[in-house]
Amino acid sequence: MVGHAFMGAAHSQAWRTVNHAFDLSAQVEMTAVCGRDPERAAAAAERLGWADHLTDWRELIARDDIDVVDICTPGDSHAEIAIAALEAGKHVLCEKPLANSVAEARAMVAAAERAREAGIRSACGFNYRRVPAVALLHSLIASGRLGEIRHVRAVYLQDWLTDPDFPLTWRLRREYAGSGALGDIGAHIIDLALYLTGSQFSGVCGLTETFVRSRPLPHAEPGGLTARGSLAGEHGEVTVDDATLFLGRLDNGAVASFEATRFATGRKNALRLELNGSLGSAAFDLERLNELEFFDATQPGAEQGFRRILVTEADHPYIAAWWPPGHILGYEHSFTHQARDLVAAIAAGKDPQPSFVEALQVQLVLDAVERSARASTAWTQVPGAETPAAENTPEQV
Repeated sequence: MVGHAFMGAAHSQAWRTVNHAFDLSAQVEMTAVCGRDPERAAAAAERLGWADHLTDWRELIARDDIDVVDICTPGDSHAEIAIAALEAGKHVLCEKPLANSVAEARAMVAAAERAREAGIRSACGFNYRRVPAVALLHSLIASGRLGEIRHVRAVYLQDWLTDPDFPLTWRLRREYAGSGALGDIGAHIIDLALYLTGSQFSGVCGLTETFVRSRPLPHAEPGGLTARGSLAGEHGEVTVDDATLFLGRLDNGAVASFEATRFATGRKNALRLELNGSLGSAAFDLERLNELEFFDATQPGAEQGFRRILVTEADHPYIAAWWPPGHILGYEHSFTHQARDLVAAIAAGKDPQPSFVEALQVQLVLDAVERSARASTAWTQVPGAETPAAENTPEQV
């Protein structure tokens, strides 16, 4: 694993538990973790359960005793590490968003397709697909229970940046993060819309805003990045969005609305998604992640109404590996399920999901939203994964 901060801890928890929870044909061994600072990497290895630690990811991917490389670094290094790992014959799991640009994402897709010919697999870490209630919702939609999907509305609300004295960490600098709330949390709801509907975006119309444009420079940042030469009281420019809102059209005819912000005071990790179809509706709320709201319009009028499905039964996705009905799961289980699906796919010689191609579709939407926001008034076309991204002014739909 490369990187050992927030996502590194979450992924490590998954690798530690996956073989205990699931009966898999392959056994996971946590061989080595990589970080820039040797003392911090050593401490992370001890704390998170890794047998060894390194400070150079190139040494890690050169090792013969490593089969899978898990990338948990800021987005600016995803492409370089992933491409090198794939070319070295390693399977790759890369955290979302796939890259910081469409060009980088396309290069990663090309490397993944070349590696696939040699049996090397790759996947992007959109863990919310592995929440059992979301997986159940996917199966309901795929089986036609909602009918023709007409509306998708999604929000992801956090408030950890409302304090203007919060330091200028890497997530607030475009050169490391690519974008702000849009790519960090907006990518999740974009991916869920694609995953659940099985459709693609045909166009978007968006706006972005940065509310606090200057923040204190830290002496040391998460991930080992440093603010070189910073002095007490010195500030730096925030170069990403604090909030993004956009409308979207899907190629199945549905319309969609999205909001991603890190300035929703009082909201900690509030992801909510609702889909309305010709035969019913369903809604998921991450802060009640063991539940699914479902409305069946085919029932008699006197019996209609949203009902709560407690997604803890053994015949619900992933649940049989865990506890008796009603004994709820948490955020960390989604990463264990992600590890389970990746290991099972590699062992079976199959392609894990979501693929780099699917993650590229998210990257194309992120790029189109930013282009639309810069244009201020235009609908912006989302190019297909097989065509180069447009570099001219946004096209109205």
